[in-house]
Amino acid sequence: MWRVIKDVFGGHCSKQDENVDACLLKSFNNLLDYLKSGAPELDIEQSDSIIIDELSIALGGGPDGYRATFKDINASGVNDVTITNVRSDLDTYQFQVTLSIPHISTTARYRSSGILLLVRASGGGDYWGEYDNVKAKVYFRGEPYERKGKTYLKLKQLKLDFSVKDIKMGVENLQNSNSVLQAALNLFINTNAQELLKEMKPQLKKDLAEKMSRFLDRILERTPYEDLIEEEI
Repeated sequence: MWRVIKDVFGGHCSKQDENVDACLLKSFNNLLDYLKSGAPELDIEQSDSIIIDELSIALGGGPDGYRATFKDINASGVNDVTITNVRSDLDTYQFQVTLSIPHISTTARYRSSGILLLVRASGGGDYWGEYDNVKAKVYFRGEPYERKGKTYLKLKQLKLDFSVKDIKMGVENLQNSNSVLQAALNLFINTNAQELLKEMKPQLKKDLAEKMSRFLDRILERTPYEDLIEEEI
């Protein structure tokens, strides 16, 4: 198994190389391409989706403030991810990678309560979203340890942030509603798409950071550091 993963990277990157980040960029993208079809030896299944159990937003305070909950969120298109930049500090085992995904489509079950656009908007239905030009930055720090004569990294910290250039989203099949309210909701949602995403972001970042941490843990646990970084020329 170790030999397979080592070969996937496409060779060592030298710590002494002034262009080591360019080497890491190539190696990380090689790994991503390999993982897209699934990697049983890393307990990673082939999937083009990320599943998020639930997230909520709140607009306005008081008992009539608008509240919406999204459940069983399925985000597809994530397999088309590319790493566009890598910055590293190999002395402290810190890495920052920039990710790009052209398009993500989402679906979810939706339920809301409260007043929106001067209308009581309580009920449920289906949510959809189309997100174009998604950019993300992921920072992570590892800590070296020895196992069976080899050096590995244990993930100690991971943070991420993301942005979306263009958003289209809406709700449909609303219960206890009518076509006029549904049209008004969709107009409001699309007019305020970036603000709504801002409300979703804290929960999304937390959930995605947890998922990415588990993903990286599996890779780091099974990949000797020496298979990626050569300390000396």
